[in-house]
Amino acid sequence: MQTVLFHSVIFGPIRSRRLGNSLGVNLSPVDGKICSFDCLYCEAGFNAQGPGTSGLPSREEVRRQLDEKLSQMKADGQPLDVITFSGNGEPTLHPDFEGIIDDTLALRDRYFPQVKVSVLSNSTRLHDERVVRALRRVDNNILKLDSAVDATMRIIDRPASPDFTVRRAIEGIAQFAGKAIVQTMLLRGDIDGVPVDNTTDAEIDALVDACRRIAPESVMLYSIDRQTPCRTLRKVDREELELIARRFRNAGLVVQVN
Repeated sequence: MQTVLFHSVIFGPIRSRRLGNSLGVNLSPVDGKICSFDCLYCEAGFNAQGPGTSGLPSREEVRRQLDEKLSQMKADGQPLDVITFSGNGEPTLHPDFEGIIDDTLALRDRYFPQVKVSVLSNSTRLHDERVVRALRRVDNNILKLDSAVDATMRIIDRPASPDFTVRRAIEGIAQFAGKAIVQTMLLRGDIDGVPVDNTTDAEIDALVDACRRIAPESVMLYSIDRQTPCRTLRKVDREELELIARRFRNAGLVVQVN
């Protein structure tokens, strides 16, 4: 099983193909994974590896480490485009997520006021008003919607909750009234003998319809860029991504292809 974990709370900066020069914040354990999805393509590996023993970092520890890192970067004149919450799992699962976002925005304003704050989330916690409040305050509220077909979503994303549905995700993202970016991983493959492909005409039609209802700030389409824990997945090439993006644009949606 592949496990490529971030072994620190603050990591980078790294060059993100979607966001630029990005300083990462990992609110999951530094020696394991905690996520409400168990995606076939997750670079951090499958949830079966376990949560490790370090536990979640405290709000105070996140603030202290981020303060130290930003202070040092400012003193060294290092460039920075974005502070990004991602890491070894779903960041909005942290019980102090809202307070950590407040701290991050304050530190950003102190050291790098021009820098954006981004959160990569799988959309499973949008029923929690504290999470929603926090996501409304960040610059880039990036929310996953890999398929608008329940059966496909369950194969690709493998949500922990049997109650999680595409409809729930769409309604959750739509509540941001345009202050959200929909992020979709496009792929195809064969999973335990079951074919999966979220690039078919029916899948793309459903995604376009869902995004019309959501009316996001933009749609971010991308495909596999690194080795995945499920080795039978196949990347969608750039040319095909651009053809798919055209269908979103024809529906009046702003699309980024990465």
